Amino acid sequence: MKTVHKKPRAKAENPSALPSRETIKAFLKEASQTVGLREVARAFGVAPDDKKALRGLMKSLEADGVVERAGRRKFVEAGRLPETAVVEVTGIDRDGEALARPVAWDGPGRPPVIFMHAEARGQAALAPGARVLARLKQIGGDKYEGRTLKRLAEQVGGIVGVFHPTPQGGRIEPTDRRQKSEWVVPQGETLGALADEIVRAEPLPGAKFLGPKPARITERLGSITDARSVSLIAIATHGIPMDFPGAAVKEAEKAKAAPLSKRTDLREVPLITIDGADARDFDDAVFAEPASHGYRLIVAIADVAHYVKPGSALDKSAKERGNSCYFPDRVVPMLPEALSNGWCSLKPHEERGCLFVEMHIDVHGAKLSHQFGRGLMRSAARKTYEQVQAEFEDDPNNHAHLYAAFTALKAAREARGTLDLDLPERKVVLGADGQVQSIAPRPRLDSHRLIEEFMILANVCAAEELEKRRLPCMYRVHAPPSAEKLDNLRSFLATLDISLAAGDQIHPRDLDRVLKLVAGTDKSSLVNETILRSQSQAEYSPGNVGHFGLALTKYAHFTSPIRRYADLLVHRALITGLKLGRDGLAPDDISQFEDTAERITATERRAALAERDSTDRYLALYLQHRVGELFTARVSGVTKFGLFVTLPESGASGFLSMASLADDFWMHDEAAQSLIGKRSRKTYQLAQMLDVRLTEARPVTGGLLFAPADAAPPRGPRSEPRGRGTHKSKPKSKRRR
Repeated sequence: MKTVHKKPRAKAENPSALPSRETIKAFLKEASQTVGLREVARAFGVAPDDKKALRGLMKSLEADGVVERAGRRKFVEAGRLPETAVVEVTGIDRDGEALARPVAWDGPGRPPVIFMHAEARGQAALAPGARVLARLKQIGGDKYEGRTLKRLAEQVGGIVGVFHPTPQGGRIEPTDRRQKSEWVVPQGETLGALADEIVRAEPLPGAKFLGPKPARITERLGSITDARSVSLIAIATHGIPMDFPGAAVKEAEKAKAAPLSKRTDLREVPLITIDGADARDFDDAVFAEPASHGYRLIVAIADVAHYVKPGSALDKSAKERGNSCYFPDRVVPMLPEALSNGWCSLKPHEERGCLFVEMHIDVHGAKLSHQFGRGLMRSAARKTYEQVQAEFEDDPNNHAHLYAAFTALKAAREARGTLDLDLPERKVVLGADGQVQSIAPRPRLDSHRLIEEFMILANVCAAEELEKRRLPCMYRVHAPPSAEKLDNLRSFLATLDISLAAGDQIHPRDLDRVLKLVAGTDKSSLVNETILRSQSQAEYSPGNVGHFGLALTKYAHFTSPIRRYADLLVHRALITGLKLGRDGLAPDDISQFEDTAERITATERRAALAERDSTDRYLALYLQHRVGELFTARVSGVTKFGLFVTLPESGASGFLSMASLADDFWMHDEAAQSLIGKRSRKTYQLAQMLDVRLTEARPVTGGLLFAPADAAPPRGPRSEPRGRGTHKSKPKSKRRR
């Protein structure tokens, strides 16, 4: 039976005139499906001669964010999903059904929630990580129902959890906090897993009934009782490949020293590497000396392109991984160890091939000139940040030229007005037994900033060189904050009596001024985190939109091809443009630049999530023996469901639910970022310091739960809706949420 879609009725006051912007917006809102230009013209009686003007009007509405494209020639109301879209399964609800979200989402706020229908009989259930083309139906607000039309990708993450044996086989407790239900493992499908083992599994076809769904264990990853397995959970959950293809390993093991040949001989230049004490590879080296105009700088980078040829097994493997991933107990490298810790690591007193850039700056840090080349170098020393800083402070003659050049570059950075967020990185220190010894912020030294400034300048030179030679460039771009995010940021800052320059065209120095206002106060961490959340995410792109945070118009990653595929592409482009060899950009590299940019941006974000999840789990492991203790915490988020709090001493974050608060009617004031008790007038607000008690720490998921130290045991959470108030009513039907 053919389905007939009912079109919204529209009436144009003047058949020959164009409809108004508001009329079109209302028309799209009423439409039950996507609408093409032809339907708009027909609905409003637009004459053929006016269709060009109508097309321009629709483009204007699209540019203003009023409408969005749904395919090449279709439109839909902004913020609404089209009839069909690619979605990714993110979790499983308490009834065992899959929850998903759209893969592409540029709308305001969080992506809509999609409740996926059960798969057809005989088809494996959807697991987190699966991507499908789905038919969507809006069921209210930002909630949709979805039916699978076509499976597009393997379930990369699949099911990852902790196995618990039962007489019937076993059950899997998910390690992902978003998954609310467990999976049952029938007898014969356990793969011999033992109690408390971390396992990977795949769904089994099952009958359409409520409750836990069946799954088959496909891999055993290690015991949850071993602290070193914490990273394995994150690696498995995010589908990060650990093992290299045999062909890639063989290529890496056949590698040999790079010959001098036509390379520039840099072996007598005292280049040194400066890295963290726990660094496992060294891919950049620096040198500086005074010059008549200011300073001469050299940044030398490991010549990865010499070993990783386009289209080779090594190249395909590196492209799939996109980047290296760093965990407290291990590194999952982009390249096999024979390269990452061998020929592509600038070890002291060993000859290594490199790409280098020689740069000249004046005493104010302004770049005067630069020149790229391919060289052979010999690192004079391997230094740590702490060593270099201590040596300089002990005697300023040590590394004097490096620090003088850094001072000039720092002045140039301050003059152009960059966004300098102060967000301490948490460092997890493990003992020989894999147990957590300590967790503390990493120190931020001038030696760190020195290397950062040298690398930024080299990256700018790479982008400028490729633009000048009209060659493809894999830019590192960072768009300015959206108008909506700026409005939200202004509202937040207003609660702290801080104003932000009006308008959408904001400069990084405007945000940096705010950071300086709160520097050294108890609000500093919160403001830094909030400004970070207001930013768009940096990404890789063959199209240049500049880098907002660094206040740069041209920027590309050049300095770490050992751990970032984007840098390898930039190296190849430079080799091609400067005629430095035959191992430059291949035609396939160029034709796939856009697709590659999307992929390596995704793998970078995957790595960041996995690294953060690993740290969260180590924090929970570190704190699980302190359940019941009191802590001083800072309120880092206020929602209608409760509070997010952060422990300043470790950076650990957890949730304080509404149920743990004293018995009261709690009202959520979104503008003031606060929860207010109607009877007690007790107030919890953003940035407030309060005493909390740790009530739960779960290393399996990385979740921490807290309760107010002074709260009486609640008789049950209650809330009262008000304009912007809390809402705790239960949905009448699962499918009508």
